[in-house]
This record gives sequence, C-alpha cells and structure tokens, in this order.
Amino acid sequence: MAEFMNVGKIVNTHGIRGEVRIMPITDFPEVRFAKNAELFFFTPDNHPVMVNVESARLHKNMYILRLKEYGNINEVEKFKGGMAKVLKENLAELEEGEYYFHQIVGCSVITEEGETLGTISEILTPGANDVWVVKTPAGKEVLIPVIDDVVLDVDIEQQQVKIHLMEGLL
Repeated sequence: MAEFMNVGKIVNTHGIRGEVRIMPITDFPEVRFAKNAELFFFTPDNHPVMVNVESARLHKNMYILRLKEYGNINEVEKFKGGMAKVLKENLAELEEGEYYFHQIVGCSVITEEGETLGTISEILTPGANDVWVVKTPAGKEVLIPVIDDVVLDVDIEQQQVKIHLMEGLL
C-alpha cells in the first residue's frame, strides 16, 4: 500500500482553462510544484488521481498550477477542497539536524533531568522559529520553542526529544 505525504491544499480552481489554486504545506514548494513534477490529487472524498504539472506560478502566497491532463475548469472542479500529495518515498533528503513534521509529531519529550514532559501533538510555525505543542499526561499544553538553547537532542529512531527546560516555559 502506497503512503502519501501532503504538500498542498487544493483551495479552488483558477480561470476557465483548468488551473487550480494550491496553498502549499511543504518546505519545498518550488520542487513540489515545478514543471513536470508528479503529484497525486486527492478529491475531497479521498480518490487519488496522478497528475503532472505543466506550469506553476506563485500568486498571493498560493501556487497556481496548470496540469498536463486537464484543460478546462469543469475537469478540475472535482479536486476543489482536496489535497495535493506526493509518494512518501519521494520526500527530499534533509540536512543533518532537520526533520519532517511527521517525524516529530508523536515524539515523547523529556527534560535533561530525565522527567517526561509529554508528547508533541502539533507544530506551529509562527515566524522566527517553529514551536512544538507538547501535550502533558494531565492534558495541559506546553509550548516549546525550537531553538538550540531549548532543544538538546532529537532521536527519531527512539521517538524522543530531550530539552532544556528554560525558566518560564511551564
């Protein structure tokens, strides 16, 4: 069974020539939406269709894609509200110390003293640095800034993150 990773939300159609407007949810939109890129469009009812990018342009923080397989608005209407995905094996290689969101969400967080703080439930990207939302066993949410002073070690194999609990974080 093939595994897919989300790279964009298909927000709407664009014009009458079968273009679609996509909100990127990937760190590599210039790669994912490049000419000749292969994507899988999932309709809102989760039907996958393989498509090839003929052209793409950035417009107001969204990508407008023209697909080789479709030439008019009626043919792409069905994708509105769906997702653009790539096969998991087509993920780009990351630099040392960089991780995909799906690798981080679900990791347990421990302090350098060995106390378990909780589990990373989501990742926020407000600007300067990412913020990990850690759900404690008591159900409380703790926000951990992803900066070198706080995040000491990330062990993807063990699904564990070690942090330095700076004053004021709890």
